[in-house]
Amino acid sequence: MRYMKNKQRNELAVCGFATVKKLEKNHPEKIKRLYFTEDVAPLFGGLCKRLAKNHGIYNQKPAADLEKLSGTVHHQGVVAMIEAPEIQQLDSDITDSWIENGENAILLDRIGNANNFGAIVRSAAFFGIKNIVIPMDETQSTITTSSYRVAEGGMEYVNIYSVNSIARLLEVLDGKMIRIGTSLEAKKSVDQLGQEIRKNTSNEKKPLLIILGNEESGISDIVKENCDELVIIPWAGMKDGKSNSIDSLNVAQASSILFYELTK
Repeated sequence: MRYMKNKQRNELAVCGFATVKKLEKNHPEKIKRLYFTEDVAPLFGGLCKRLAKNHGIYNQKPAADLEKLSGTVHHQGVVAMIEAPEIQQLDSDITDSWIENGENAILLDRIGNANNFGAIVRSAAFFGIKNIVIPMDETQSTITTSSYRVAEGGMEYVNIYSVNSIARLLEVLDGKMIRIGTSLEAKKSVDQLGQEIRKNTSNEKKPLLIILGNEESGISDIVKENCDELVIIPWAGMKDGKSNSIDSLNVAQASSILFYELTK
């Protein structure tokens, strides 16, 4: 996990051209310091002027220095230092507002890869799902330099919350949200469930809680037991319930299919 945090300043390095541009557009006030190479300097003139006005710091640096600041060669010529984000603890007031406003949410069950986490955030932002819940678990990736960059600006469009117990959260949301998990043993395909959701014209239509599992083992057994629906993404190699090819997608790829089918 690449988490380039300056502990002394309590800052997080945000890098990548598109990512920093989205940050500049949506939350320029978050940027405390900005470093860039000569090649991209003309593209950040407006942000430099803003920083100068607000006594912020900006400076042109060689690419090697940006690599040290961000911890990656994929900085694309620009690094912005922001205050390290604090992830808000999820509470009943927040979940009640989801239910009242019909807002869908995503629950991540120990997604450990920072790049996958960032890609899921990007897909969630694209499909208009702005609530993401992660467990307070050392196996779960969080907001890092890598995940911020891979999200390509998606971090600016979502709210990320933490919970101490996934199982407890699922119990609390029983009957209030449709809790949807994925499983290779599921009998229902995600497109079938999507059709059922769209056909539901009830005034009590519930928002969705889409649960994505660990890259190696999927969602845990306790999570499966607390899901209202378990779905599978059918694949071309499936025949008579058996696979003749690769039988699963990367969790980030799978998330895009799930979000599309369940929210369109």
